[in-house]
Amino acid sequence: MAGKKEKGKNLEQIVRRHETSAGGVVWRRVGAKLEIVMARPARKDAWVLPKGQPNPNETLIQTAARETREETGLEVIPGKEVGKISYVFSWRDAPGKPLVRIFKNVHYFLMEPRGGSLDKHDHEMDEVRWMDIEEAEHRASYKSDREIIVKARAMLSS
Repeated sequence: MAGKKEKGKNLEQIVRRHETSAGGVVWRRVGAKLEIVMARPARKDAWVLPKGQPNPNETLIQTAARETREETGLEVIPGKEVGKISYVFSWRDAPGKPLVRIFKNVHYFLMEPRGGSLDKHDHEMDEVRWMDIEEAEHRASYKSDREIIVKARAMLSS
């Protein structure tokens, strides 16, 4: 029976790809308040933590610092790893190309600002700003980012 059900269906080949990225949770204290940097990607209605893919021969912590610097405009000093998130998504590299299922791991590190300006963020972001950590947790568009923010808050509160 199963063979008959699939007969005549256009079964598309799905390409699988594994990717690794790294990013940062940039933090500061303003009085008793803890703030982190959140970014809104270009042409998207979402708030995220900065992250990106490594360049050749770059370590995860180097990637996290570079991507955080590029996407926020801040010079940062990387610290302890907050954690790793994993997720799966699908997309096409171009119209007519095969569907690609991407298995992604993202490693996040605490980052302390040491200069720069949020106004100098790159074109990948429409807006970058400091947020109270509770506000950031509520405004983060993805559950995995919220989980990293909760872990970072626990690390910075101890």
